Amino acid sequence: MADPASSHAPQPDGATGVLVMADGSVLWGRGFGATGDAVGEVCFNTAMTGYQEVMTDPSYAGQIVTFTFPHIGNVGTNDEDLESQTDSAVGCIVREDVTLASSFRSRGEFGDWLKAQGKIGLSGIDTRALTRRIRVAGAPNAVIAHDPDGNFDIPALLQKAQGWPGLEGMDLAKLVTRQGEESWEGSTWSLGKGYGRSPHEERPHVVALDFGAKDNIFRNLVKAGARITVLPAQTPVEDILALSPDGVFLSNGPGDPAATGEYAVPTIRALLEKDVPLFGICLGHQMLALAAGAKTAKMFQGHRGANHPVQRIGSDWGETEGLVEITSMNHGFAVDNASLPDTIEETHRSLFDGTNCGISIKGKRAFGVQYHPEASPGPQDSFYLFEKFVGMLG
Repeated sequence: MADPASSHAPQPDGATGVLVMADGSVLWGRGFGATGDAVGEVCFNTAMTGYQEVMTDPSYAGQIVTFTFPHIGNVGTNDEDLESQTDSAVGCIVREDVTLASSFRSRGEFGDWLKAQGKIGLSGIDTRALTRRIRVAGAPNAVIAHDPDGNFDIPALLQKAQGWPGLEGMDLAKLVTRQGEESWEGSTWSLGKGYGRSPHEERPHVVALDFGAKDNIFRNLVKAGARITVLPAQTPVEDILALSPDGVFLSNGPGDPAATGEYAVPTIRALLEKDVPLFGICLGHQMLALAAGAKTAKMFQGHRGANHPVQRIGSDWGETEGLVEITSMNHGFAVDNASLPDTIEETHRSLFDGTNCGISIKGKRAFGVQYHPEASPGPQDSFYLFEKFVGMLG
């Protein structure tokens, strides 16, 4: 059998970027942004807007994002659309070359911003074909590389892709979490005014565990009426309770929930035992489920985009049972519906594939959702969840 490293398509003229997948497949393109190479899992995102928010979402740590929308970078970049200052996506793959920015909000070009962020971009790829490949064969491990001179050691890049262990079993939250306590001061954004400041009047106190949080989550908690203290992911339960929280928020984040749960689940379980109100999003939702006795599993291709339909199910919705929310999602693991114990009620379900998208813990003031009610990017159908949580804290 031929060596995959020697049987790939020859490098075309002008190719300054390449994607080398662990199975030996090689896709040539044009590099932009940072130079060098980076390894990760290749996923796809179907959002038509918000590429800067996607690229700064810590939940994408260890991943290379394929954008299905062809025109990425066309509105440039600015400092207002960042979702974090920590590690996030390692690179991105786009169909069309990035054109000059055209937006009154732009303060810089996408390629220049990627370079400053240390992230690699690859254009000229048939992203439609790559997305179909991921849907059929699953999300591959790969190396993305950019060299302006077009010099690539394909066998070495292949070896790097094959040697990367993948996201299953990987705790990435400890790499993206804050390193110390932080009082959150920001509020939501408005055109011409930027971000507001958190009011200083007495409000319910939410302690947020940062497993790789998007900033817009905290802004929406403030909008819903809370004041926020953010703590690192590995904070012991004694330190959490010492802050006298009215409720605890469990943030989104990257990696395998079972791996992060080795230290987070005992903390969450202790908070449940003390009947502290809890709200989890994405990774936080998954670890809340683990703490209550359910299991999680790696998904075949994951859900990433801003157009995912989720239906309300269960006994708590009254006249709104069956209502469909259009949601923003970014996750490669999910709570296993078949593993839900009697103490957990399923509250939301994906209409794409039937996977779990929400739970509540019976007899407790605790719930979680698999999607992103804070959007950025995405629809704002689900802001009510922040109001529901803050409403529990009175």
